[in-house]
Amino acid sequence: MRRRYVAIAVLVTLLLIGTVAALPGGRALVVEDAESGEQYLTVPVEDGTTVALEYMHSVEKTRVYDEYTVRGDHLEMTRMEFESFGWGLPSGANVTRQDGMYVFDPPGNYTRVTVSPGDVAGHNLHVGGETYDLVARTNGHSVHLYVTQRSSFGAAKDQFNT
Repeated sequence: MRRRYVAIAVLVTLLLIGTVAALPGGRALVVEDAESGEQYLTVPVEDGTTVALEYMHSVEKTRVYDEYTVRGDHLEMTRMEFESFGWGLPSGANVTRQDGMYVFDPPGNYTRVTVSPGDVAGHNLHVGGETYDLVARTNGHSVHLYVTQRSSFGAAKDQFNT
């Protein structure tokens, strides 16, 4: 009789753990190796969170800032700042000048943004109020950035890995 109660208690516990693990735990921005799929970084985000890449233009040697806003399961590009026009920068864009920078709101919604961090560019990733050295975290490997839904188990695990 006692074994039956223990077995039932174990079964109920496993069912509860499984149910909790399957519950949504919010969204996260994932930085994942473009070739191997290894996850370098998982950061909790919500609608409206700012995600930005800041780097040095390799030819112009000037700062570039690409800003995205989390909108559901995608990243909406909401701002671009740059100090000078050069290769790869939007020379035909309708820009304004603010504090010595060219600024504009580029079009684009992305489910995945691919970045090739490098020592020359010195890519930094800003997520909300946190800044991450993307070159150091990825050892210069190309990465995909994307928003994903996390389980509550994944969210709890991320809390322990922070």
